[in-house]
Amino acid sequence: MRAASIFSLVATLFVSSGISLAASPQDLIASGHVDEAVQVLEQQVRQAPNDAAGYNLLCRAYFMMEEWDRGIANCEHARNLDPQNSLHYLWLGRIYGEKADRAGFLSAAGLAKKVRSSFERAVELAPNDWEARVDLGEFYVEAPGIVGGGKDKAREQANALMSLKPGMAYWLLGRIAEKNKDMADAERQYRAGIAATHSGGRAWLELAIFFRHANRLDDMEKALREIENAPVDHHEALMDGASLLMRTGRDPALGIRLLRRYFSAGPVEEGPAFKAHEYWGQLLERQGDHRAAAQEYHAALALFHNYRRAEEDLKRVEH
Repeated sequence: MRAASIFSLVATLFVSSGISLAASPQDLIASGHVDEAVQVLEQQVRQAPNDAAGYNLLCRAYFMMEEWDRGIANCEHARNLDPQNSLHYLWLGRIYGEKADRAGFLSAAGLAKKVRSSFERAVELAPNDWEARVDLGEFYVEAPGIVGGGKDKAREQANALMSLKPGMAYWLLGRIAEKNKDMADAERQYRAGIAATHSGGRAWLELAIFFRHANRLDDMEKALREIENAPVDHHEALMDGASLLMRTGRDPALGIRLLRRYFSAGPVEEGPAFKAHEYWGQLLERQGDHRAAAQEYHAALALFHNYRRAEEDLKRVEH
């Protein structure tokens, strides 16, 4: 058996059996056990219908599963039960945004206004919460003015982030520069983010994504190589780096090494383990190892049995 397959099998056993019945719902979500998390949380909120935190966690589990309507209903319930909690507005804005990305024009416009108001309220309630400011700033960059977007508003959030999370402040300035078609300034801002985070993995990922947008794939790959040894300040960067290599048809061995480091560091909610297994399987397929790829797809489905992409992948390699 190949070394990558051996490590993957060990990781699968750890993720699948290392956290189980005694785990909290939050631990189940963080480890990618979404099937089990939903089951536990549905029972929890039935028994305690005023449990705002339970509804928020259930929303986040459905968010991972990309079941936007179910997630929205639970996030709205959490917000209604505890309307002074910034976290509830943050996740509500996020899941409204995901649904908006997949909606028709008129529906998307209505949802975008809900995204904005949710993120703005999250920042109002917790002005030092850097995640809320990052999400609000990203909305302002991406959304048209008719629904409340605006680059000047985004710059205000970047300025506020400089004292809270300078790496993300530079990322937001980089996004603004890209929107302005100033690619030289965008690269400067992303590199400033790398310096501000002492060469953190997330900042290298953002530079790699910028290079992908600019079709500078060799530079993209060089940036992703830096993540191999960068401080793990954002576990999802390892998984997203592997995904970027997969989608661009670049170095699958590098992608597998990034995923190996992801599992070694420990799966997190922002980068669900079932997605990491699916990415690993696709990279193994690129290397021609269909047997090992099937193991990864099975590992993904053990965590999330309705994971459609893994089901399709498994059919492909087994038939």
